[in-house]
Amino acid sequence: MHLRLKSGDDDMEMKFWNAATKAISPYVAGEQPKTRCIKLNTNENPYPPSSACEDVLRSVDVESLRKYPDPTSAKLREAVAGVCGVETEMVFTGNGSDEVLAFAFRAFFDEQTMIAFADITYSFYPVYAKSLGIPYSLIAVRDDLSIDVERYIAFKGGVIIANPNAPTGILTDTTDIRRIVEADPDRLVIVDEAYIDFGGESAAFMTKEYDNLLVVQTVSKSRALAGIRVGYAIGNSALIKALERVRDTINSYTVDSVAQAVAAAALKDDEWFEVNRGKIIASRKSLTEKLAEMGFETLPSAANFVFTTKRDVDARMLYEELKKKGILIRYFDLPRIDGYLRITVGTPEENEALCDALSVLVPASRKA
Repeated sequence: MHLRLKSGDDDMEMKFWNAATKAISPYVAGEQPKTRCIKLNTNENPYPPSSACEDVLRSVDVESLRKYPDPTSAKLREAVAGVCGVETEMVFTGNGSDEVLAFAFRAFFDEQTMIAFADITYSFYPVYAKSLGIPYSLIAVRDDLSIDVERYIAFKGGVIIANPNAPTGILTDTTDIRRIVEADPDRLVIVDEAYIDFGGESAAFMTKEYDNLLVVQTVSKSRALAGIRVGYAIGNSALIKALERVRDTINSYTVDSVAQAVAAAALKDDEWFEVNRGKIIASRKSLTEKLAEMGFETLPSAANFVFTTKRDVDARMLYEELKKKGILIRYFDLPRIDGYLRITVGTPEENEALCDALSVLVPASRKA
């Protein structure tokens, strides 16, 4: 006889949970709607991926799927190495950059290793740290919400920097990344570059110079492949071996064979990549200008999203009203940024629809 739990009966629902599971505060992803809408809340690429990806999918040998994928992701790692200008042995692959980061936290930090990241940044970092019992320090961003480089240089311990930062989109120059890396060769610096292709220079080239630098990237954003979940890390071969050891205690076949082939094909299509990101960068500029005309102040973004505020208008209300109109953006009810909205750069048509909706809402939504 099986006992059916009543909804809300937390004690019974958590009967078999261990203490660590009960203590977890999971990352909350942007809403994935089931109905048709203008979706500008999860920083997905608004354009289809390279046609090379479709060619790969059409040529998949279904019979081959009965076999396990290449556990080393050799061809995918070769493609990453070619794009980043490093040796294949300096590349690690995983199911999205989130998994790669999770492995990195487990591989390089522990209860005795203090790490630091910004107080306003990707909210998965504290989730990883808490779940693994890793002590961490929050380094406050400046008043303009940019990274306070000097405080990272002075910090004694591991460092994680999202660059460009999320949710602000602000870029930290590679000269400052280099200063942070060089400040203490005995601590690891992880640079999370999920959005780097939309306006910044990657620090991947520096991994050939420094053995304490790990750069993490993804095909989700600039390659329009969020659905296949492929990410990778670039670093000294010793760092890569550590990640492989962690991976192989969990799942040696972490990236499936179709995802490996599709991601490799996308990474090799330089022409599509340059055209696609160029369109998004141009749309970001146009969107920022249109927002400015309505009185919004937008932070300088090097990502495929903008972080914007209108100081005399309630940001949460705008988020909720846009949602009613079928337009999803992101609102963070957090100190220092609860007056901002994060808006993914969509197609020109999507951006225009957003601005049209805002132009109606803003005059009627001023606080008394």
